[in-house]
Amino acid sequence: MVIDKLQLVWSSLPNLLEGALVTIKLTIAGLGLGIILGLPLAFGQIYGNYLIRGLVSVYERVLRSIPLLVILFLIFYGFPNAGIKFSPFIAAVLGIGLRSAAYQSQIYRGAIQSVSGTQMKAALSLGMNRVQAFIYIILPQAVRIAIPPFANEAAIVLKDTSLAYALGVIELLRHGSYIIATTFEPMTIYLTIAAIYFIMTVTINTILGKLEERMKIPGIGVEGGSR
Repeated sequence: MVIDKLQLVWSSLPNLLEGALVTIKLTIAGLGLGIILGLPLAFGQIYGNYLIRGLVSVYERVLRSIPLLVILFLIFYGFPNAGIKFSPFIAAVLGIGLRSAAYQSQIYRGAIQSVSGTQMKAALSLGMNRVQAFIYIILPQAVRIAIPPFANEAAIVLKDTSLAYALGVIELLRHGSYIIATTFEPMTIYLTIAAIYFIMTVTINTILGKLEERMKIPGIGVEGGSR
């Protein structure tokens, strides 16, 4: 019996790994869109005028309050009513990325605000504008601070990609459902899927943990001592 289960897992691995590759692509694309949108949102919330801060606040609160599955359905099934159609993969990336941007904006906002405000004043006194000071002075320091919470967000996004199953994206979970439909072994396949998700999540956290260690500057981040 055990040998049969192991043989099933072994024979299913190629298809499951193919689905895992799609899951990784969804994760990278979703996180990338989140970064592209999240940084300007954080910048606007900190340095923008009253109107910009209000708009950013509405965006992040709305997107953080709606379940991701509902966002995916709105994009994939709702947008066609306005004449805008997306493939399942693109719709999944948009939904995951837009929601992740709301969370990432708060990660970056906290990281930016943890950098001493006197550094922005010093940069402005040297003739930089706010954007230049942000890019060259504040952002490099904020990135180091943002890595740990970003690692947590990356793990969440990786697991949330399983919801793309509902749009018909052939990712890890859907590949597993195809195998279950022909083998009638849900427990074995779902345990294998869970193990693959676990390995991918641990890998992401390990890589980002190494990056944090590599970028760490002694004395930055801990008052009165080195990290």
